[in-house]
Amino acid sequence: MIVTTAQLFKHAYGKYAVGAYNINNAEQAMGLFRGCIQSQAPFIIQISKGARKYTDKKMLEAIIRAADQIFPEAIFAVHLDHGDEETCYDCIKSGFYSSVMIDASHEPYAKNVEISKRVVDAAHAKGISVEAELGMLGGVEEDVKVEDGHATLTNPAEAEDFVKKTGCDCLAAAIGTSHGAYKFKGKQSLHFDVLKEIQRRMPGFPLVMHGSSSVPQDEVKRINAAGGTLGSAVGVDVNEYLPAAKLGVTKINIDTDGRLVWTRVHREFFRDKSGEFDFRPPGKIFMEEYAKFIASRNQLLGSAGQLESLRASLGK
Repeated sequence: MIVTTAQLFKHAYGKYAVGAYNINNAEQAMGLFRGCIQSQAPFIIQISKGARKYTDKKMLEAIIRAADQIFPEAIFAVHLDHGDEETCYDCIKSGFYSSVMIDASHEPYAKNVEISKRVVDAAHAKGISVEAELGMLGGVEEDVKVEDGHATLTNPAEAEDFVKKTGCDCLAAAIGTSHGAYKFKGKQSLHFDVLKEIQRRMPGFPLVMHGSSSVPQDEVKRINAAGGTLGSAVGVDVNEYLPAAKLGVTKINIDTDGRLVWTRVHREFFRDKSGEFDFRPPGKIFMEEYAKFIASRNQLLGSAGQLESLRASLGK
């Protein structure tokens, strides 16, 4: 069942965070749905601009519609990740997305407000939730590239003003995370002081944490042992997910870790079975491994076991 992110956030706020996972193909979709059903967790499917272009946006939408029929007990939102204004309007008009993200964080503050407000007005007219972004994360994710020296934390006072002026339903705040696999050198920790101040100023307002993959070192080691050449990286400490959720972070984006699982499975499979050419056996292994990964992340987010309570709150 597809719902809006606003409906998910109302139930989750202050208790747990909803996992937001990017998908690009059928194998990811199946692993995601299986993992969330196994852990009895609501979730958010994120579709990026790159995913919409990978095959065709209609293909990806068809896969999600099919998964919704295969797993009728699932409760999830379909969300555009890091959309520009044009892509947001396209998704709003499609009638398929229940939530869109307008990312104008690279623009000057006033311009960001202006663009975000236009998207909010268009989306709300169709009953669609909107995520906006303030502050800039470092790192690289498809079309998003910000050098570390230009990354800026969200200013809590600006966040309060931004939400009032735009009317967005949730805010992606820059609190020390980074996009992509090459995240941090040395120990990295979230800026809980920023989170606490934003929550003080806007109690009850849902926040979003981007770039939240943990970059599991065992995955990196296994990939490299199977011929990969990934560099060293440190991601977000998974033990900080739930404390962040208690401070109003109701959506946590995890993409890179899933890509690492895919890479590890396929590198190891074809290393051990170099004469194999059928892509379905490693695909089956990936779906199982990805489901396990998703279920484990939902446990850490606190969303595992929340499905029935959410269903009751929705009156479904």
